[in-house]
Amino acid sequence: MKALILAGGSGTRLWPLSRKNFPKQFLKLRENNSLLQQTIKRLLNIFLPEEIIVMTNNEYKFHVISDLNSISNSKKTINNIILEPIGRNTAPAIALGMKYCLEKLGTSEDEILFISPSDHLIRPDEKFSEYVKAAEEISRKGYIVTFGLKPTRPETGYGYIKVENKGHTRKSKGYFKVEKFTEKPDTKTAEKYIKDGNYYWNSGMFAFKIGTMIKEFKKYAPDISGMFDLGFEELIARFDEMPDISIDYSIAEQSEKMTVLPIDVYWNDIGSWDSLYDVVDKDEKGNVKMGDIITVDTKDTLIISNKRLISTIGIEGCLIIDTDDAVLIAKKGETQKVREIVKILNNSKRKEALEHLTTYRPWGSYTILEEGTRYKIKRIVVNPGERLSLQMHYHRSEHWVVIKGAAKVTIGDKEIYIHENESIYVPKSTLHRLENPGKVPLEIIEVQNGEYVGEDDIVRLDDIYGRKAQ
Repeated sequence: MKALILAGGSGTRLWPLSRKNFPKQFLKLRENNSLLQQTIKRLLNIFLPEEIIVMTNNEYKFHVISDLNSISNSKKTINNIILEPIGRNTAPAIALGMKYCLEKLGTSEDEILFISPSDHLIRPDEKFSEYVKAAEEISRKGYIVTFGLKPTRPETGYGYIKVENKGHTRKSKGYFKVEKFTEKPDTKTAEKYIKDGNYYWNSGMFAFKIGTMIKEFKKYAPDISGMFDLGFEELIARFDEMPDISIDYSIAEQSEKMTVLPIDVYWNDIGSWDSLYDVVDKDEKGNVKMGDIITVDTKDTLIISNKRLISTIGIEGCLIIDTDDAVLIAKKGETQKVREIVKILNNSKRKEALEHLTTYRPWGSYTILEEGTRYKIKRIVVNPGERLSLQMHYHRSEHWVVIKGAAKVTIGDKEIYIHENESIYVPKSTLHRLENPGKVPLEIIEVQNGEYVGEDDIVRLDDIYGRKAQ
């Protein structure tokens, strides 16, 4: 059995914490590990490292590598990473993962493939492992297995699965044939589903024999199956010709091989701020407080502060999310509408929809401290042993001041070492590179000055990470 983790999503419902350039799967929400890292650790209880495949895209490649490296050791190295050239939803992504298994890993069509989102909370791990093994056994019979959760509330942000009354049994765990799928009903309909008793939440996890899914693609998704006949490299090259469709719409809602395995575990897709409120610890008044928070007469409220002190008086049932450059204030129960805010930001081409003031790079990160007409000030952190590309800028000069560590600086044909409280000037149109040769993170303050200080004024001549000019 192999596991395919889908880690290319750019979730918007946890804005302003989750943004397109640093989405939910890389966030650390009251844990030392990101949601992606938690997913990988959970699957390592069942799969060998070489049996786990992570699918993402070029934009998130280095975030994934960083997360993998931070949990890897000599016995647990995950090297199977697939980079989607363009987002085409879950059905084409799964087809690409199947092709990778057959062609690159040498599996047969009888291999079981387990599909997992990268950003869900599930516990306990041991019990979940038992369900995955049960799904493997069921899928060997030729079924496509999806995991279902018994609804605990009329949630409108989840898909629902209706099952037939008569179930199949295997030892202590039964499974049911799917009668129909329903996407995100309104509250009244969701309440009816709960009363009916034959509905489950759709977890987005699947297990199937690769050969079974190939047959279902041929039957229900010929646009995908036609492309599937290509070799892996050619499929990557022509991936933009794939339809933009989910596995739910293309296969699950049509296939007669769909079954549901009910799972009795804690599951939360953290698909909204309401979902996050449900999962974290609360004080005696039902408040969740992360950061520097003071509350007076405040109840059942989620408050997250990045840096500032936030104080509240006399509020109830609210959510307040404060980041460096944006604040979200909402009523509990209304947070599925956050995507409408993100849509407005995107339509207005606001950068707040895409990135934080802190941007992560394969060598470290930079934080914008201040910017205005003709200038920008950043704090740059370069990890030990890493280096930026050899680059130049046509429209700006840069002045670097080291505040921690030691820097190796290339300017033109000169190499210079500068240390704490030392500085150096980089003129316009001059080749330069910044490196950290030391054992501790290098931190510098960079002051940019010029007629244009946009991030796309970079000409890269050499880059160890394989990036092109911005």
